[in-house]
Amino acid sequence: MNRGAGKPDEKEDEMEKVKKVLFIDDDPDFFEACSTALSARKYQVLVGDKTQIEEMMKDEPDIVVLGTMTPARHAFKLAQWIKGHLAYRNIPLLIIDAIPAERETRGWRAEDAIHVEAEGYVSKPIEPAVLASRIQGLLEGFSQKITVLIVDDHAIVRDGIRSLLSLHDDISVVGEAVNGQEAIEKTKELQPDIVLMDIRMPVMNGLDATRRIVKESPQTKVLILTQYDETENMIVARQVGACGFIPKKAASTELICGIKAVASGECCPTAFAYVAANWPRESKLPGWLEKFIYGSR
Repeated sequence: MNRGAGKPDEKEDEMEKVKKVLFIDDDPDFFEACSTALSARKYQVLVGDKTQIEEMMKDEPDIVVLGTMTPARHAFKLAQWIKGHLAYRNIPLLIIDAIPAERETRGWRAEDAIHVEAEGYVSKPIEPAVLASRIQGLLEGFSQKITVLIVDDHAIVRDGIRSLLSLHDDISVVGEAVNGQEAIEKTKELQPDIVLMDIRMPVMNGLDATRRIVKESPQTKVLILTQYDETENMIVARQVGACGFIPKKAASTELICGIKAVASGECCPTAFAYVAANWPRESKLPGWLEKFIYGSR
């Protein structure tokens, strides 16, 4: 092919934005292996260390990956800083926890993992190729058109959610339902990517509907959106198969990221991901976590 014929293709290549991955991990061998896996997928890996996070964020990464690091809780503090920064809070964040035996020194404490805002959570050991796939999934979930079914028995709530989602070109509301039974029927009919589900509704509640949808329409993910934001409800929602839990009072700031994270195959917020990674659905929770959730009764 002559040079003149190649120019249009070259311009198209230049227009296609290379995705940037900011990756921080204290294990040099793991970091190198993951960097190689990401580079093979045509991602640009931003190189630096944990002391340079503020400077590296100026390079406008498309995703931030916080791996294991010392001292303990340092990764948690970095995550808090990123999600508390107005310019960076909507950038997807993936957490890599240490193996259980090392979490006290270079990983995540349970209470930190449960409370931090992040779009994804994984733990070591994890193969670099598998991690690269998770990162790719998150990036694609934040760039593709996502179809949503809104389920709430209050018209004013449904209208408000629809108005919020209409501001985003990559999210499309395909339908509404007013109770859990109708949600099951509409999910089968419309096959949305995401169901935004209230908990307390007439005819059938959102938790029972979620259990049915997860079983009967496994291609659809359920994101609980409710005013009943007690931790107990969050854990129960996870146990019946929901992939996310967003309080309505936080919907304006957390809902969009939550939809995109769940659409990409992640649990959201990190509390969901932490429980999902350490205890299978329907399993009994350990005593310390039950005490954290339910308190003394």
